[in-house]
Amino acid sequence: MAELTVSVLPSIGGIAAAEWDGCGQGEARRGGDPFTTHRFLAALEESGSVGEGTGWHPSHLVARLDGAAVGVAPLYVKTHSQGEYIFDHAWAHAYERAGGRYYPKLQCAVPFTPATGPRLIADDPNVQTALLAAMEHVAGQAGLSSAHVTFCTAAERALGEAKGWLGRTTTQYHWDNDGYASYEDFLSRLSSRKRKALRKERERANAFGGEILSLRGDQIKPQHWDAMWAFYQDTGGRKWGRPYLTRAFFDALHETMRDDCLLILAERDGRAVAGALNLIGRDTLYGRYWGCVEDHPFLHFELCYHRAIDWAIAHGLARVEAGAQGEHKLARGYLPVETHSLHWVGDAGFRRALAGYLTDEIAAVGDDIAETAAFGPFRRG
Repeated sequence: MAELTVSVLPSIGGIAAAEWDGCGQGEARRGGDPFTTHRFLAALEESGSVGEGTGWHPSHLVARLDGAAVGVAPLYVKTHSQGEYIFDHAWAHAYERAGGRYYPKLQCAVPFTPATGPRLIADDPNVQTALLAAMEHVAGQAGLSSAHVTFCTAAERALGEAKGWLGRTTTQYHWDNDGYASYEDFLSRLSSRKRKALRKERERANAFGGEILSLRGDQIKPQHWDAMWAFYQDTGGRKWGRPYLTRAFFDALHETMRDDCLLILAERDGRAVAGALNLIGRDTLYGRYWGCVEDHPFLHFELCYHRAIDWAIAHGLARVEAGAQGEHKLARGYLPVETHSLHWVGDAGFRRALAGYLTDEIAAVGDDIAETAAFGPFRRG
């Protein structure tokens, strides 16, 4: 009989890239998600963006069948709830008011990355179930309050719920490519008023006094990363107080993933004044970071949303995921969609309370998505 074992790795360096990336080559790798690749997770660790002093402590799972890797899961012991985008701060406060200790907890996720993708990375549902069971075991043995699988696929959520985990629904705004031949073709599907508004918006954005470049692979030079780092620091400093990623992360990204990167820069008088970094999946463009050192009307929307649509259409991608939150995306053709997560809590009483809360939240999110989508820019009928 073949024996399935699951082990914990304190670093992604404990498994060969070919083994990690060889798991889940079927539907589990929906969209060719670049974030769960060995090279992306290694860039986070090697740059010091996660690890000692960050509150993200790698504890990755590897399932092996007779020694061969058949499943993996990116897993971290967390001492806070920052950089997750599925918010459980209120849960932590309630748990601690009741006398419990919420942190540390387990987090199966890609740090700082609110993008849907595989988390239980295996083709066999039995292996995926074993990965979930291993998380429960690790949390129980270490006395951790809970385990969370965030931005998982809908199929993973269904599997987890069948095993007694609590499912949660949240919302993002995605743009779907309905076979558009061009951006103008996309605009033709919008109502007349919205179409005119977006044309005017793009015209004003492109009148900032410079040019906009779309760079990929070897087109991206060190000075472009220097500019992106400055943009990232400015945005991160205003939003989070301290940017999550180190400067070394962007160097690692260039070294191992520049062909997976699309950098859209606005340059004026030979100087980059704004930029947006995207990562490229097999069928999805993932918007990640934006920033600027000069304010120009609508330039944010042009670089982050309109140019992303342009690129996705030109390269035949199925969708653009432009990051967390942002109802302002709706008017630009990005419609609300469900995102999924799974949650396991050791304390039975707290689990019952969460189950009731999540039932109400799921219904409210569903209503909100339906109501919000009705205000989208597309023509009716």
